[in-house]
Amino acid sequence: MKDQQESNRISSGVIAAVSAVVVAVGGGVAWFTSHSSNTPTASNPSERIVQPAQPSTKQPGNEQTANVYWLRPKDKNVALVPQPVKVASVQPNQALEAAFQSLLAGPKEGTDSTTIPKATKLLGLKAENDEVHVNLSEDFTSGGGSTSMMGRVGQVVYTATTLNPKAKVYIDVNGKPLDVLGGEGLELQQPLTRENFQKNYPL
Repeated sequence: MKDQQESNRISSGVIAAVSAVVVAVGGGVAWFTSHSSNTPTASNPSERIVQPAQPSTKQPGNEQTANVYWLRPKDKNVALVPQPVKVASVQPNQALEAAFQSLLAGPKEGTDSTTIPKATKLLGLKAENDEVHVNLSEDFTSGGGSTSMMGRVGQVVYTATTLNPKAKVYIDVNGKPLDVLGGEGLELQQPLTRENFQKNYPL
């Protein structure tokens, strides 16, 4: 009878010990699982926030706004009116080149117009030391009377000086300075500025 009681005590003691071990291991696994699963989720959000923030902080600094100038009827004359063009520029002349590409493509809507022939191409552009050199294809000189010629010269001068209104503009056609424009012989005194254009070539 004593032997049976002792064996019962031993077996119950073993069961209690095993249960304690199971509880301890289970608790340890639960603790490890909760901590190991929490660790990456805590670090990941900070990584996701930092990474996309980097390009977004750089882009606004590289963006420039240039104006393209169109012609708009005003009373009995025409006026030069600006249209802003935003460019994510990296190279020094990139914003100005994009403005000229828009200018040569012509207005897309509205009452604004251009007297620059559609076939005109930009052969070269350089802005440096308060000077802007614009090289256009020969199509720039074709067609139109004196008003048309003055209008297109004004569009080029004002668009070229959009980032530096005081700059001097030199217009070339096929790499040669443009001295006389059109069949009516509009003489250009280069360099051209906004100031001398308003004075010598009224629209």
